[in-house]
Amino acid sequence: QVLLVESGGGLVQAGGSLRLSCAASGRTLSTYTMAWFRQAPGKEREFVSAITPGGGSTYHADSVKGRFTISRDNAKNTVALQMNSLKPEDTAVYYCAARYFAIASERVDGYPYWGQGTQVTVSS
Repeated sequence: QVLLVESGGGLVQAGGSLRLSCAASGRTLSTYTMAWFRQAPGKEREFVSAITPGGGSTYHADSVKGRFTISRDNAKNTVALQMNSLKPEDTAVYYCAARYFAIASERVDGYPYWGQGTQVTVSS
């Protein structure tokens, strides 16, 4: 069982930055692909970013490319999402997710482990 806890959400003005963190317990993350998803009110949960177990490959949704960066520290069992140039449309609950595969997935059902989410609100 992998337990994931997100932190770092909050309220920020458009153009600002936030750094989300996901801490894991129960298992070492070094063999898990990690991802961030988000869900805005009234919308389906959507893929944001993913990173393979060793950190050698990262993936980002087109909507966040060039603005968001995913990274991981396997020694600390954490994953981060650096979000720059935030826009009001980035407002959502952001979720950390994990899967025991070396290949990333953009599908919600590709990840069996989820955190509780952290709210990100970007004001215009």
